[in-house]
Amino acid sequence: MSKPTESELEILSLLWEMKEASVRQVHERLAEIKDTGYTTTLKTMQNMHAKGMVHRNEEQRTHVYRPITNQKETQKSLLKNLVTTAFGGSAQKLVLQALGAEKPSKEELDEIRAFLDQLENQK
Repeated sequence: MSKPTESELEILSLLWEMKEASVRQVHERLAEIKDTGYTTTLKTMQNMHAKGMVHRNEEQRTHVYRPITNQKETQKSLLKNLVTTAFGGSAQKLVLQALGAEKPSKEELDEIRAFLDQLENQK
């Protein structure tokens, strides 16, 4: 699968949440967060179908799309690419930058600590 563009990733995120949806349903959700035209959403979803990112059910008049790509695998691939290109392959630099950019809540820090403890216990 090719790397999704920012617009494709926004649509994939909605489809992962919604499981399946028509172009109209996706467009209505997108319009809540950004100014975009229906035809732009339609064309992007058609391109995503051509790229193999989404399946299109054409049995009814209104085509229904669902993601083919797995959310976790896509995130893993994008993160690996980001770490390699932007952080010289250093996960440490990525994490430090991410934690420094936004002040994590106490709950988030507790989850991070628990995750780190789990990683250490696996060794």
